[in-house]
Amino acid sequence: MSVLPLTLASHAIPNSAAGWLASIYYFGLLAGAMLIEPVIKKIGHRLAFICFVSVLALSVGFMGLSSTLSLWMASRFIAGFAVAGIFVVIESWLLIGDNKEERAKNLGLYMTSLYGGTTVGQFGIGLLGASGVMPFVATVALLLVAIIPALTAKQANPTQEQHVSLSLPQILALSKPALIGCLVSGIVMGSIYGLLPLALKATTNNLEQVGSLMAATVLGGMSIQPILSKLSCRMPKSLLLALMSLLGVFAMGLFHLDSSYGVQIVALALLGMSAFALYPIAITLACDGLASESIVSATQIMLFSYSVGSAFGPVAANYLMHTDTGLTGFFFAVLLTTAIYMLMVSLRTKPTALAQ
Repeated sequence: MSVLPLTLASHAIPNSAAGWLASIYYFGLLAGAMLIEPVIKKIGHRLAFICFVSVLALSVGFMGLSSTLSLWMASRFIAGFAVAGIFVVIESWLLIGDNKEERAKNLGLYMTSLYGGTTVGQFGIGLLGASGVMPFVATVALLLVAIIPALTAKQANPTQEQHVSLSLPQILALSKPALIGCLVSGIVMGSIYGLLPLALKATTNNLEQVGSLMAATVLGGMSIQPILSKLSCRMPKSLLLALMSLLGVFAMGLFHLDSSYGVQIVALALLGMSAFALYPIAITLACDGLASESIVSATQIMLFSYSVGSAFGPVAANYLMHTDTGLTGFFFAVLLTTAIYMLMVSLRTKPTALAQ
């Protein structure tokens, strides 16, 4: 995700395509979020995971062999579809169960693992460079390694394999803060992955610094996950969403006031804590009170909301990239609006209704 905007020049693709490549990926994520549940029902979590990771690896490999923008766009759409399947499989698998504390703990471990791997991956920008086929070869190799546990553990499937789709009234009854939290998470995360590397490259031509700044962002997101799993069981989740949004507002104010490298690292780590916290809080909020057989459907709906934000966020942010406020101003405005909404919701919520 981070290396793609940086490798455009070596493939003779204009930098202006970065926002569209990010958005088409998330449109694929959006399409996948609507169509994944029947696949899991038919072949189960384990085989679905193997299939989706294989498709993702093929899409990445195809990009390494091509330098045509239209083919890259098609590949990114397919990649988004496959990643939607991976997310729904893993998250529904981990959230199946009726114990709220266990769900929060499982999701916290998952997000820590996910962002830990992503953090290490950012250093690959400096190690492998951002030109030629090497970044694509390395990515495909890692994806193939990811399939091995699922291939060897043939009996590994969640205990609950009966899945019930939520009806329209049930979907409409899902937590509105949860839906909005996933939407905003998609807007911010899509822009971070799709455009932040380019914004950082504009301030420095040192790819190692870009990789380190991106790593700081993801490392911040990883470091907050164990804390979130504890806080989400002890305070209203809408208030927690508000606090995490305000943390991002503070981070962008800090980034805007001081552009030194050290301050940028701190500010982006705080942005990562904010941005990477929204989705796990929102999805656990959505699943509170749901029966296990409805979890796959609920996670699919939350991913759909995330995908809508991810698809349109980079396009909107791309227009602000060249203004005085830039990408930091975009993050500031989105997170401030979210914080205000979540604070209003938490103030209206009765003290006993901790799920809200």
